Amino acid sequence: MNSFRRAAVTAVLALVLPLPVVAAAPAFAAAPPVSAAAPVAAGFSASLPRPTGPYAVGRDLLHLVDRNRQDPWVPSAGLRQLMVSMYYPARAGSGTPAPYMTTEEARLLLERKTPTAPIPPEAVAGVGTWARVDARPVGGRFPLVLLSPGFTFPRALFSSVAEDLASRGYVVALIDHTYESTGVTFPDGRTLPCAICDQPPEGGLPAIAESRAKDASFVIDRLTSDSSPWERAHLIDHRRIGMAGHSIGGDAAAVTMANDRRVRAGVNMDGTFFAPVPAGGLDGRPFLLFAAGVHDAPGTDPSWDEAWSRLDGWKRWLTVAGADHGTFSDLELLAEAAGMPGKPGAIDPVRGLAVTRTYLAAFFDLQLKGKPQPLLDGPSPDQPEVSVQLP
Repeated sequence: MNSFRRAAVTAVLALVLPLPVVAAAPAFAAAPPVSAAAPVAAGFSASLPRPTGPYAVGRDLLHLVDRNRQDPWVPSAGLRQLMVSMYYPARAGSGTPAPYMTTEEARLLLERKTPTAPIPPEAVAGVGTWARVDARPVGGRFPLVLLSPGFTFPRALFSSVAEDLASRGYVVALIDHTYESTGVTFPDGRTLPCAICDQPPEGGLPAIAESRAKDASFVIDRLTSDSSPWERAHLIDHRRIGMAGHSIGGDAAAVTMANDRRVRAGVNMDGTFFAPVPAGGLDGRPFLLFAAGVHDAPGTDPSWDEAWSRLDGWKRWLTVAGADHGTFSDLELLAEAAGMPGKPGAIDPVRGLAVTRTYLAAFFDLQLKGKPQPLLDGPSPDQPEVSVQLP
């Protein structure tokens, strides 16, 4: 997450919270304020890139309450509650278009970083998606992939990744970790803002990764239970579960694997390992390091060097040339639509998402579906931006 510093310089994080500088936690480095005169497009309009798999995409919203755990950040809120977007392979022509996010979620996202920018929240909430509400699922059972967003990022910013995986034959649980993102709307209409974004909680960033691991295991519990609250839980193959996360969510993927053997494969997209990989590794299970920024080579982030040495199963270290911290999400796509250009030499936002989606699918196809993936064994002429470090 150290690459927040560079992302701040390029203004890619103009849609993310203005965070105070904390010496021991560079993830909280502040982005400069956006000038009222910045070239932000008043006619903001954006659509997600088309998913690349053979299936249409369905999406359900799932409200989960952990009755065995109090909320770690706002104890007065009572039990831990989560909103999860469930994506699944669907039949073409069924359902209605799924909204990108709620207007209030969009308002909080904009308010915290671009309070004077002429972007109406309705425009961000109305970003075009490919997922369909109430879409009829296709037959069969599919691997489950959990997605954990970067710190402060609402889950909607990973819609492109989730839609693509679902179109390729995965069930995807995209988790909003309550009080850790700009805002999350619940079925009763409440939108809860971030409670820990301005100050690290007690226990610091490792505590966030560890809490997210508990969230992830709880989501797996509910989705695989005989009394699952998700009506399409029959689509999930319980034996094939993976997890990917961005930034602190990537650290959480490793923590989840260390604590929950049901997760067979994991990915860290550009996140510092504030909670380190255990010295004994992950019991031989595969893990992918997907890098931009300060993680782009050995020696630039000691936590990645340590993790690389401790990972005891199949592993790769991918680096995307020209990528930034937001490349693995929809953030840079939205920033471009808002008239905020990337830094010179930056990868095009749509291309960055294409690279992200291609390699995530290749990893999970290999590890959860058993399909050989030569793409992960070295450079590819079709993916010239990506370098591959082998064990």
